[in-house]
Amino acid sequence: MTKHRIYTMSFAGVYPHYVTKAEKKGRTKAEVDEIIYWLTGYDQEGLEKVLENKTNFETFFAEAPKLHPNRKQIKGVVCGIRVEDIEEPLMQEVRYLDKLIDELARGKKMEKILRV
Repeated sequence: MTKHRIYTMSFAGVYPHYVTKAEKKGRTKAEVDEIIYWLTGYDQEGLEKVLENKTNFETFFAEAPKLHPNRKQIKGVVCGIRVEDIEEPLMQEVRYLDKLIDELARGKKMEKILRV
């Protein structure tokens, strides 16, 4: 079975799209980064290294310092699929991130996005 294309894509190739999506709706790159830090446990230095090394999504999540335990509270639809129903663990992690960025772009408050 072949891997889904997103797994082998460079996180650095998709990251600017996350930022652009947020900025088009009046949000900031710092907020996108905060979401990534919360979800994965990366800090600024770790994220910069991931971007510099063009780390793929599979490695990005596999090497994440600490996936946030509250990420399982993320619910909703991304690309027509409910994130809580995705059975493949890596795809679910990718879609969690997509969902959080969508929530940011839709104007949700950071406290709600980060499940505080």
